[in-house]
Amino acid sequence: MGELQSSGPPAGRHYGMDWLRVGAFALLILYHVGMYFVPWDWHVKAAQPEPHIAILMLATNSWRLALLFVVSGYASAAVFARQPSPAGFARSRSSRLLIPLVFAIIILIPPQPWIELMFKHGYTESFGHFWLHDYFRFGALDGIILPTWQHLWFVVYLWVYSMVLALLMLLPASLRARIARLCEAVLAGPAILALPITLMALRALILFPGVGETHALVDDGAAHALYFPCFLFGVLLRGSSPLWVSVRRWWRVAAVLAVAAYAVVAAIEYRYPGETLLDETLTALFRGARAVQGWSTIIAMIGIADRWLNRDAPIRTTLTEAVFPLYIAHQTIIVVVGWWLLPLALPNLAAFAVLVVATAAGSWAFYIAGRSISPLRPLIGLAAKEKGRPEGRPSPTAQ
Repeated sequence: MGELQSSGPPAGRHYGMDWLRVGAFALLILYHVGMYFVPWDWHVKAAQPEPHIAILMLATNSWRLALLFVVSGYASAAVFARQPSPAGFARSRSSRLLIPLVFAIIILIPPQPWIELMFKHGYTESFGHFWLHDYFRFGALDGIILPTWQHLWFVVYLWVYSMVLALLMLLPASLRARIARLCEAVLAGPAILALPITLMALRALILFPGVGETHALVDDGAAHALYFPCFLFGVLLRGSSPLWVSVRRWWRVAAVLAVAAYAVVAAIEYRYPGETLLDETLTALFRGARAVQGWSTIIAMIGIADRWLNRDAPIRTTLTEAVFPLYIAHQTIIVVVGWWLLPLALPNLAAFAVLVVATAAGSWAFYIAGRSISPLRPLIGLAAKEKGRPEGRPSPTAQ
């Protein structure tokens, strides 16, 4: 984990993992735009949700967040390799994650619960009244806990996992090396697919059957059982040549498994859409297929990134830096623009186009403004500007 590796990392920087990181966060933004249209619970919804969109959403639903924790673990190991003091690593991660988290909770996120209260519960007060009198109540309002971290639960979990990693780095180097060798041996060959898939299936079928994620940190065992191991896998992958050998050997098989498993998931959703109750056999098949789809897709995408994307480009540095600020800003923009679109009664395809363009433009403007104004950089998760250094220092989830 981090520097638990028993063998040196692959030579040079792995640009494929940078591109995968950028793609994973871009996909998350598109997914959240999709949440406006799918008939699943969300903060604000289109007037006429599209049930069939659920089939498309399920193409990424089982692996998108797990992939984010894998690439974030990989990035965390890269940070630790440059700053091998556990205390220094903890301080660095805390400043780069907690400062923007607090800023977002106070300033950026409040429009989301305000709009949700109006949309779902008929709340009639102005945003100013909500922010001054209701948002900081440290309690529930119509079932919504305020204040809230909303989509930035990911940042909270990433910070907690990073602190655990810092503690693990206090272990003797020899013990860390033995743990790394053991993990490499356990995950060698086809086990890089079989073992995680088995564990994910056990989680879905036996340990937490039908248990949803709360994103509240302290009562979210189902989420931690998935995301923390994914984070640790990313940490280990950063410095493990044997794991890379297994990925390169098995990613094509993983891709086939991912497509086949998604076909099962999509077929069940098509035949029994939405909240249709399934019998025990179909429920087990659906959950098991999602486990296969989830991990197989992750390995396949890492393999694809390694095979075809492991090359640099001028825009890469900027994009890797922009990832975290864009993530911070995107969901508030989606919710606000989605709320504004409701009275216009646009066709869903037109509304989708407006949401994508508005979210991309607004999030990018947020990044450019925050990057350019030095006092704002820590608030959006960027390091302080160093004299003579070009723009584009990667974000905490990117490097």
